[in-house]
Amino acid sequence: MLQNQTIERTTLSQLVYNEEYARKVLPFLKGDYFADKTERTVFEEIQKFVEKYNSVPSQTSLQIEVSDRGDLNESDYKKVIEVIKTLESTEVDYDWLVDTTEKFCKDKAVYNAIVDGIKIIEGKDNKRDAGAIPSLLTDALAVGFDNHIGHDYVLDSDSRFEFYHKVEEKIPFDLDFFNKITKGGLPPKTLNIALAGTGVGKSLFMCHMAANCLSQGKNVLYITLEMAEERIAERIDANLMNISMEDLYSLPKQMFDDKIKNIRDKTNGKLIIKEYPTASAHSAHFRGLLKELAIKKTFKPDILFIDYLNICASSRFKGATNVNSYMYIKSVAEELRGLAVETNLPIMSATQTTRSGFVSSDIGLEDTSESFGLPATADLMFALISNEELEGLNQIAVKQLKNRYNDPTVNKRFVIGIDRAKMRLYDVKNNQQDIVDSGQDDFAQPVFDKTDFGQDWKV
Repeated sequence: MLQNQTIERTTLSQLVYNEEYARKVLPFLKGDYFADKTERTVFEEIQKFVEKYNSVPSQTSLQIEVSDRGDLNESDYKKVIEVIKTLESTEVDYDWLVDTTEKFCKDKAVYNAIVDGIKIIEGKDNKRDAGAIPSLLTDALAVGFDNHIGHDYVLDSDSRFEFYHKVEEKIPFDLDFFNKITKGGLPPKTLNIALAGTGVGKSLFMCHMAANCLSQGKNVLYITLEMAEERIAERIDANLMNISMEDLYSLPKQMFDDKIKNIRDKTNGKLIIKEYPTASAHSAHFRGLLKELAIKKTFKPDILFIDYLNICASSRFKGATNVNSYMYIKSVAEELRGLAVETNLPIMSATQTTRSGFVSSDIGLEDTSESFGLPATADLMFALISNEELEGLNQIAVKQLKNRYNDPTVNKRFVIGIDRAKMRLYDVKNNQQDIVDSGQDDFAQPVFDKTDFGQDWKV
């Protein structure tokens, strides 16, 4: 097996004489992977040259560039020139070279992470504390070359055909119409948003869905920035135990334990609820939490709930003192969707309506509060609508606003049952559906067509 020194020198030679190799590996190489200062200096000059001129340097150009550096003494300069003169063109198997370089990068990344961790433990790092160590190791272990450089429309047609016929793994709902509009549930790498006014049922919807996912044996992470962890758990208790929230407080300990045992016996999933102060946490905090849970509890969620998007912070705009609400909320939405893609998870969250949307009988995307950039980013967005008439029927109306999974004009509006005492949602039979839309049967006078419908909307 080649020694690291030989691998480092071979890497430098091939970066100069093998342009295909250079373009493949340069995005993944870092200067601190080269322990020897002289070799690190040569690498830095190669990297700067390629970035500036979009081509690999020659030995002559490297020597001239090095001579212009002001940070090398005469002894260091001579050593660098000597290394440059040793670089030579040799025939090396390309695949072996790439694989060996990838291993070199991985080994160096892990080694550097361990060294940095020791410095943190010994108090020699003033910028990071012990909480940064799990992230350092996780990032180091994730180092690797991404071989995918794009989809060739013609040459990759077979893989595209397989994609069309692949059964995508989704998180299904226990509500029939939601499964219809999403073609079976929420796929990974997506951001899904419920739009509603205060008191309509944003948190109720997400708590019900979290309880359903747990019942399916899924691992669920519920992040709350609005209510305490215990309040969220209380709502999920009411849902899963099928008792009202009021009765929870009079439930004997033995009966409570029996119900918890019954829930535990029926599912293999786990539910973690994490509370953050309002407007204090952003996607970087959530990313760190996911890594910490993976290390400390070997917990990897199948779905992530964030209650709710508008009271999250942005990792890009600190404090938002000079940023308008449109850019700020758009930034939060983009960061959360990026987190969904990065972690391969579906994210479910919610947002508020505007004041006009709060009393509107027919909500649209324009009724999204603070930023229209949110619906532009979301994969699925729907409104939850309530009024006195629907409350009397123990129902809540749903209207599709945006849908990347299916045709949003099919089943555009429908109603579902709601049991607020037990924090539950349930299907309403088709013959009880008062809302007519494309894809539904034609019933007698629909609720949305009634002249007095929408006078006292609560959205």
